[in-house]
Amino acid sequence: MRQLRIAAVGDVHLDERLRGSYRKRLDDVEQHADVLLLAGDLTRHGTLEEAAVVTDEFRDLPVPVVAVLGNHDHHSDRPAEIAAMLSDAGITVLHDDATVLDIDGVRLGVAGGKGFGGGYAGKCASDFGEPEIKAFVGHTKRIAERWRVALKELQADRRVVLSHYSPVKDTLAGEPLEIYPFLGSYLLAEAVDAEGADLIVHGHAHAGTEKGVTPGGIRVRNVALPVLGRAYGVYCL
Repeated sequence: MRQLRIAAVGDVHLDERLRGSYRKRLDDVEQHADVLLLAGDLTRHGTLEEAAVVTDEFRDLPVPVVAVLGNHDHHSDRPAEIAAMLSDAGITVLHDDATVLDIDGVRLGVAGGKGFGGGYAGKCASDFGEPEIKAFVGHTKRIAERWRVALKELQADRRVVLSHYSPVKDTLAGEPLEIYPFLGSYLLAEAVDAEGADLIVHGHAHAGTEKGVTPGGIRVRNVALPVLGRAYGVYCL
């Protein structure tokens, strides 16, 4: 089975001022990667005008593009419209589900979605007390369960999970400890470890660290642009 090269980046935060700037950095992406994954926070404020810039920067690339939305992409309460714009431009957008790409006869499965917060084992929120806290934790639990189901049903030779929020605290090193619960949740890692994957990529933690691992031994990579310092990271399976 041939090696697969996974390019990934998140937190590009594009708006009209940056139109055309990112596209130039993708001119030779097919020489380095077989697929490009976008790990959310594609816009600054989640407006349709910003989303139009995103679609123009990433449409019609010579490799498939798969994306999830991030918290910034939800800020203006237009996530469904933003996702539709990306889809119309040929970009696959995941909503806690999965897609399979055929890359020279190798089936690459990509599962995931935005993810959410809550914290990490031993120092996390629990669904107890006020309804607001129950809703916060319940949201993450429902997302994690949908990921588990998507992975369980995914028929592929290689499996990658794409998220915005982090499934592990390893890749948050450098961020203030006080905001860890708002950067991700261990429940996401539990779901992936339960069903298996070859790689997890996420964004969101601008001051974090690139490399981590789940308790089950799955590689995790923080591909937020401020962390990478390059147009995208490439990870081989």
